[in-house]
Amino acid sequence: MGLVEHAIEFRDRFIICLVAVVLAMVAGFFLTGPALDIIRQPIETLQQARGSKVSINFSNVTTAFDLRMQMALTLGIVIASPVWLYQLWMFLMPGLKKNERRYALGFLGAAIPLFLGGVVVGFWVMPRIVEVMTGFAPVEDTVFYDAKTYYSFVLTLCIAVGVAFVVPVILVMLNFAGVLAGRTILRGWRVAVVASAFFAALATPAADVLSMFLLMLPMVALYFIAGGIARLNDRRREKRIAKQDAELEAELSSGTATPIAGE
Repeated sequence: MGLVEHAIEFRDRFIICLVAVVLAMVAGFFLTGPALDIIRQPIETLQQARGSKVSINFSNVTTAFDLRMQMALTLGIVIASPVWLYQLWMFLMPGLKKNERRYALGFLGAAIPLFLGGVVVGFWVMPRIVEVMTGFAPVEDTVFYDAKTYYSFVLTLCIAVGVAFVVPVILVMLNFAGVLAGRTILRGWRVAVVASAFFAALATPAADVLSMFLLMLPMVALYFIAGGIARLNDRRREKRIAKQDAELEAELSSGTATPIAGE
């Protein structure tokens, strides 16, 4: 396809993703109450340790509504993840043959659990980050967290880690499509480690090294697993090609091969 065709396809798939997220956002709005209770748990734990000197504050009349809408959007992105992950895959791989479209099912089967798993990992690390950062405030003082700022931090962390967990699946699918060799993936391990460390450092406070490593290690592990799967697929492909070449050579030597036009 030309540049214009790619732009049209991107527009169409973006519209599908947007509609899916908006519809999921409506459902997500009704889940904001339970989600708020879950995200508030680290603050309640700190309140038990520090008394009532830690609290979440709604500093504006419209803050509560704005926060609900923000959370509904985030939940909508999570709920609609099967749709936009599929659209992303089909946009990246427009030239697949019909028999190769089954890779899309494999992509979704791996990407969706990893995305949701990344969201869970981000949420699992979040209380540790909140605890460490709150610990810098003197016990005698009261810590007021702006509601929108606090929830934005939690939701951004969870979504970012979820997306990061999907990257290795994209690498594997590019390998299965014949675009990227497994050897190339494994050779770039140094860049992957540095990129994972950089991402983990941005997602976690500089003072919380433990949380940084807790995020970094599964990302690096997933990268090497992706490289290993891609390398195994390359070997399988090489064996299949070698077998086909051997069969073709045997046919040529026995004179049973179909002559090629022009020879």
